[in-house]
Amino acid sequence: MKQIITLIAIVTLLLFSQCNTEFLDKSPSDKFSAGNVWEDPGLIQLFINNMYFRIGHGYSICPLSSFVDEAVFTPNWGVEDFNNSLLSPDDLYYWTADPSTRYVQWTELYKSVRDVNIFFNEFDASVVPDENQANRFIGEAYFFRAYYYHWLTFLYGGVPIIEKVYNLGDDYNVARNTFEESVDFIVNACDSAAKYLPVDYNNEPENVGRATKGAAMALKSRSLLYAASDLYHNTSWAAGYSNPELIGYTAGNQNKSWQEAKAAAKELIDQGWYQLYLPNPSPSDSTAINLVELHTTLDSPEDIFLKYFTVTDPTLGLDWNEYNPGLFWGPNGYHNWGNNTPTQQMVDAYEMKDGTTFDWDNPVHAKAPFANRDPRFYATILYHGAKWRQRTTDALSQDPVGQIDTRTWEAYKVPTEDNPGDSIEIRYGIDTRGSTFEDWNGTYTGFYLRKFIEQEVDGQYELQQVPWRYFRYTEILLNYAEACIELGELEEARTTINQIRVRAGMPELPSGIGANELKARYRNERRIELAFEGHRFFDVRRWMIASEAYQTVRGLDVYYPLIGHNSDNSSILGDPIYTPLELPGHVRTWDDRAYFFPIWRDETNKNSLLIQNPIYQ
Repeated sequence: MKQIITLIAIVTLLLFSQCNTEFLDKSPSDKFSAGNVWEDPGLIQLFINNMYFRIGHGYSICPLSSFVDEAVFTPNWGVEDFNNSLLSPDDLYYWTADPSTRYVQWTELYKSVRDVNIFFNEFDASVVPDENQANRFIGEAYFFRAYYYHWLTFLYGGVPIIEKVYNLGDDYNVARNTFEESVDFIVNACDSAAKYLPVDYNNEPENVGRATKGAAMALKSRSLLYAASDLYHNTSWAAGYSNPELIGYTAGNQNKSWQEAKAAAKELIDQGWYQLYLPNPSPSDSTAINLVELHTTLDSPEDIFLKYFTVTDPTLGLDWNEYNPGLFWGPNGYHNWGNNTPTQQMVDAYEMKDGTTFDWDNPVHAKAPFANRDPRFYATILYHGAKWRQRTTDALSQDPVGQIDTRTWEAYKVPTEDNPGDSIEIRYGIDTRGSTFEDWNGTYTGFYLRKFIEQEVDGQYELQQVPWRYFRYTEILLNYAEACIELGELEEARTTINQIRVRAGMPELPSGIGANELKARYRNERRIELAFEGHRFFDVRRWMIASEAYQTVRGLDVYYPLIGHNSDNSSILGDPIYTPLELPGHVRTWDDRAYFFPIWRDETNKNSLLIQNPIYQ
């Protein structure tokens, strides 16, 4: 559906104070007081809408994928400092500089928590004549309470659980709750949200896009999956830290945590509300096209919770703190900005079509690295030679076909009087940083992102309407499979993973696969299936494999040698030579302190009871 929810910020509604004089005590005709808000269902609706606005989305100019081994953020802007674990209580680099990352900033998250607390402090259901609407308001508030605390807990560890509204003059010194208490708080809020929220809005098209019972259950599944993971059951990496209860379980039972994670995922699966998009492709189907459609359609049967976007004027650009993935991430040879470009490490993770691992030491693979790959590769990555859309008029002379060109090649140079001998000159594809067309936005890695981007929409001038998917059914299946693996229920896990592989047109994992191999295959399956959707950032941390992920970024050089020239002096090129290489400007290193964000020093200065996370000064 194209139902779009307009999110209107109304924080200013709560900022009006009463005055003592009779004249100043009169209500202004063009503004609303805090009291007005809670007496009018329409204004309460606007207050709730602001909570949607504050959760952000993944289509920002620099998404989470550039803060892990999925991608490179071309302008840098401090991102690579973060990727070298240089964050400190005084500087999170890009995270504190860009308003689009408000949803991960401590201060902004607690502003959002305050909105929820104001709601519960002020809301009276009797004011809303429609009982279903009143219940929805309550359910949405619980959902956002859980959502905000999910981000706080899995970025910062145990955090202060605040359920009251603080006013001027109050004592703001509040200690952090334990990690376990924080997780329990999230889970309880999810359960409360599910109690009040509807299953769907099929009979209320004006409300499509709002949180549902399934969204609350999906958030619970994700939270319990994270909480069951190794990072939170092994605090030995922070040896000497005097408050391990803030960063994990100190007397927990990890097996019990995995049981809870499994149950949460299974409960949602068993409802039957969602299913995979085109789960059984026919032999004549292009599964790559199916998957492109999944990530560019306005709705699908596996959608659980989405953010829709309103495009009132398709020619009107948005501020770069908002959204425009086609412009932000598209190839520079189409006048796009080329940010968030996939790394070679990410590209290499895609299996061959027969289910075997891609290997640069295999001469067949090395000679044609883009041939016979997992269909999800073609639906996710724009690589050299990939067919894209027609170029703009000023680029047609360089590429009349409309395909990605990230090569370097040797061109025959016609002899001149000053240079009589045969010679060559090096030329660069239109989508490279050496391009004579638009070099400053070219990819460093040799790749661009295909996923999420509408091919037909010219990102330079138009905004696409593709929604951001916070939760989709595939994630829940993967959550369930991971919990089953950790509990030793390998056959159940394999069967679940194979549902996703069949949909992707890939061979099923064989029966009898061992626990260690299945875990490795699962982790790679999750990596490519949920690529660029914001999961990998957390996965490498909770699995405690961040030191493997934060390595020097690799890219790909595609080079065509000159082997001769024709009678018209046009060049004859040999077969391309593909050379993976490290990018010196994108060296990344890992420090264990980056498992958690530091609490901003301004916050610890204001609240003397806040204990800093380990290994930060």
